[in-house]
Parts: sequence; structure tokens; C-alpha cells
Amino acid sequence: MASTDTKRSQGGGAKDGVPGGKGPGDGGDLAGLEAGLDALETVQQGRTPFRQTFVEKILPPTVAVLLVIAVWQGLVSFEIVDDPTKLPAPSDVWDVVHQAWLQGELLGYIWTSVSRGLLGFCFALLIGTPLGLLVARVKFVRAAIGPILSGLQSLPSVAWVPPAVIWLGLNNSMMYAVILLGAVPSIANGLVSGVDQVSPIFLRAGRTLGATGLKGTWHIVLPAALPGYVAGLKQGWAFSWRSLMAAEIIASFPDLGVGLGQLLENGRNASDMAMVFEAILLILFVGIAIDLLIFSPLERWVLRSRGLLVRS
Repeated sequence: MASTDTKRSQGGGAKDGVPGGKGPGDGGDLAGLEAGLDALETVQQGRTPFRQTFVEKILPPTVAVLLVIAVWQGLVSFEIVDDPTKLPAPSDVWDVVHQAWLQGELLGYIWTSVSRGLLGFCFALLIGTPLGLLVARVKFVRAAIGPILSGLQSLPSVAWVPPAVIWLGLNNSMMYAVILLGAVPSIANGLVSGVDQVSPIFLRAGRTLGATGLKGTWHIVLPAALPGYVAGLKQGWAFSWRSLMAAEIIASFPDLGVGLGQLLENGRNASDMAMVFEAILLILFVGIAIDLLIFSPLERWVLRSRGLLVRS
């Protein structure tokens, strides 16, 4: 019995000559665990091979576009839709686009609409951001304006075109007014949603460090609400672009120039389906290009900065 107690006391007090019962292998195990955790937290920054980028990002949309064109051509070739005034062949649409390029008009159509859309979106950004912060941080303002913003966001943008024409006339100011009324609610609501998702711990930590008022908003609230804010910006641009197209289609006037919406309306008036499809494809192309060049990189940067998008 005494020998057993002696062994227990020796085993509890020392193991392999190391006080506290920790053997020489325990330090190595701890170091290995720490190294494993460090490896999990390490973000690989190596360059992605072009073949992987091609297979994962370039090939799928290319195949999808080719499939759509093949189905489109099949509907025309097999005379499933045999009326060219309803569905022109892809080659006919390409001829119209190519002709507009040779005449130097194609870039003019695109620039007229893109310049209006981006400028109107910048105005909406300047108005929607402080409005969203005000609604998110002041309870009385949220109770008063919050439901109105949600209602305006659900209102079709085309509904604002007739009153904007009556108030401002057929000019660019009318276009920008329609864009603002369509985009500001989306931007503001996106920021409100982002602020609502900020952890209270961040706010308490900011107040402890002296970040209150505008300083706390700039250094704590806005960075933490950035994912929701970026989502609101993307939706705001979508509303801006759709509002502009509605305004250009309905409020056509020679002094306003020919944008993509006006081009679509001209094709309808002339019963030229090739021109109509030209305008539709250009509108779609601009929307995709703006998303790929501006909003997708911004969204990836926000996610990567928070460790939510790790590149392997």
C-alpha cells in the first residue's frame, strides 16, 4: 500500500524528471498545435494558374453565352420562329451592331447612358449614405422615415418618369431626378441593414477607446457595416440603371441625345427587331461590365479583408 502511494506521488509530482508531470514530448505537441493553428490562419497569396482561372471563371460564362446563341440560331434555322420581325437571326443583330460601330455611333449610345447613370449614381451615393446613417442611428428618424424608404424601394422606377417630366421638363435634370428616386432608398436601406448587423461589442469597445459621435461612426460603425453597405451599393446601381433606361424610353427628346433606352425605343417605333435586340444586348453588356469592373472587386476586397474569402 505504501509502495503504491509512493508511485502515485512520484508520478503526480514528476514525470521523466520534469516537474509538474509534463514530459519532454508535451512541449513538442504544444508547438505542433500552435504551428497547425498558424497554418490555418495563413492566407496563401500565390498567383492562381491561368488554366485554373480559365476553367473556373472564363469557360463557364463563355459556354453559357455560346449555348444561348446556339439555341437562338436553332429557333431561326429550323423555322420554329419563322418571322424575322419577331426574332431576327444572330447574324442580323451582329450586322446592325457592326454597322453602328463603323458609323461611329455605337460608343456614343453607350457613353450617353453610362455617363448619365454613373453621375446619377454618385449623386445618389452622396445623399443615400448620410440618410442611411441618420435612419440607422436615430430612433425617431427611423420610425418616421424607415417605412417610407422601404415603400420607395418597392415602387417601380418608371412611376417617377411622368411627374419628373412635368416638374423638370425634358432635360438631363429629369433623368437624374428619376435615378435619385430609384437609387437613394436602396443605398440607404443597405447601409441601415449593415449597421443593424454590427455587433454591440464593437460599439462598446469603441466607446471605451473614446470613439464616440462622428469618430465612432467613421472608425467603428462604417467599417463594421461595410458588407451590408456594399450590397446596398450594388442594388442601388441596379436601380439607377433601370431607372435611367425607363426615363430614356419614355421621355425621348432629340436634344437629350440617343442613349441605349432611346435606341430601344427607336427600334420599336421602326419595328426593327434587330435594332431592338441590339439595344437589349448593349444594356445587358453595360450592366455586366459595371458589375465585373467595379462592384465585384469591391465585394471581394471587403470579404477578403474580413477573412471570409480565402484564396487557396
